[in-house]
Amino acid sequence: MKINWGTGIVIAFALFMSFILYFVFKVQSDSKYDNELVTEDYYKKEIRVQSDIRKVQNANELKVKVVISNTAKGIQIAFPKELNFNKIKGTVSLYRPSNQKLDFEIPISLSSPDLLIPNNNLVGGLWDISVEWNYEGKNYLNKQEIYFQ
Repeated sequence: MKINWGTGIVIAFALFMSFILYFVFKVQSDSKYDNELVTEDYYKKEIRVQSDIRKVQNANELKVKVVISNTAKGIQIAFPKELNFNKIKGTVSLYRPSNQKLDFEIPISLSSPDLLIPNNNLVGGLWDISVEWNYEGKNYLNKQEIYFQ
């Protein structure tokens, strides 16, 4: 049987399409290739952007800023000492860009102006930390990236 150039092009095209489809199905079905979203509610979080901008502006207007630092005991969040720490409420969100399963959130409950996240809760690597807090009806947001070892 003789194959002309038109049949050869159709065969080559079909082989190429099956090659591409094979890799698409392999990546979608294999758990080794993780293709999860960055965050679960990405679009809901995008709607809150303007309110987050206001919260960040409120935090930047403080005379004494919130300090997020890496210590030997863990990650320390120091709130301004001039504020009554009993009135500070909110949450601390720790987001791990490389692994969504390590993300967690801690409610702010202070017995001093400092909050310590112990290092036994943390895995070494890059963490995005968001401190969303409220003091006397005003909302604040502090964000920082920390490389924890």
